[in-house]
Amino acid sequence: MSKKIYKPGQPAPVSGQYPVVGPRGGSQGREVTATKGERLPPTPQPGMGYGSPDKTKHKK
Repeated sequence: MSKKIYKPGQPAPVSGQYPVVGPRGGSQGREVTATKGERLPPTPQPGMGYGSPDKTKHKK
């Protein structure tokens, strides 16, 4: 199963916490929080990206 990798500068498709992943998809032990539509920030090193988010739960 292939996991979706999001690139820095790409709009976040959903609100949540996105794990930073290395060039081969391995976890880097860091996360960033992004709101839907907000652009994902630069990564610590070139070639890195963001993995599938842990979606944020909103109270109604």
